[in-house]
Amino acid sequence: MNEHRTSVAESWEHLCSLLFEESWQPSLGRFRSHYVYKGLTNASYGLTTSLNRLGGDYAAVERHLLRNFRKYAQRSDIGSDSLWSWLALGQHHGLPTRLLDWTYSPFVALHFATDSTHYQGEDSIVCCVDFVQAHQLLPSKLRRALQEEGSDVWTLEMLNSEIPSLEALNELGTRGDLLMFFEPPSVDQRIVNQYALFSVLTDPSICLDEWLRDHPEMFKRILVPASLRPEVRDKLDQANINERVLFPGLDGLCAWLKRHYGPSGAVLEEVNTQVDDFVSPH
Repeated sequence: MNEHRTSVAESWEHLCSLLFEESWQPSLGRFRSHYVYKGLTNASYGLTTSLNRLGGDYAAVERHLLRNFRKYAQRSDIGSDSLWSWLALGQHHGLPTRLLDWTYSPFVALHFATDSTHYQGEDSIVCCVDFVQAHQLLPSKLRRALQEEGSDVWTLEMLNSEIPSLEALNELGTRGDLLMFFEPPSVDQRIVNQYALFSVLTDPSICLDEWLRDHPEMFKRILVPASLRPEVRDKLDQANINERVLFPGLDGLCAWLKRHYGPSGAVLEEVNTQVDDFVSPH
């Protein structure tokens, strides 16, 4: 994906500048970015959905996955019996879907780009997509629905009204693949704290990477070099952007404590180097 705009952060200050560039909106008189963000722990990773990663004829089994999830899931877990509610709930709990997780918060994305201690020696990446531009490509009927609501992103209620079924969603893609962003229901505090939203493509058989190659004007990447990761991680922790906050509950607390009291990035790099020297043949 090197054909897209990729900026390399040279320092914490430069990284913050890159994350918040283009956020000034003259019409609003406010700093309100049109980008949504996704952090990846390794710069070589792509924007693939859990459905893509399922392998095989994954597009053909999507409806079977969703049908059986609706059949066996507890109804008390969902607010309304609609396609979008079930998709959002399934994505939240690990069901393979065509959805991808994003956040409005650059710092939350940066957390997910730097949280893993297994990739300390690797460059990480924050992907940024202009969701307002993406929605300008929608058919006039859908653009009008957004305008009437005075919204830049979709809600479940709006999607239920305009695109009530998987068949209707797929039908939209027959006139060209489309990308949409919507806000999930606040089924738990995790979604709220992560300032989360989802992307969805009208064609489940393609990866978002492919779609963005045809629309490079609305996509950019910010690379965080491995040498900068320890500083970024420590400053995010001090800013209270960590697992304890983003994953409320004992699991998030334990994940934060494990990383917080584990070796620093510099120590881990030294340990990994010693291990590599020990196992390498001479």
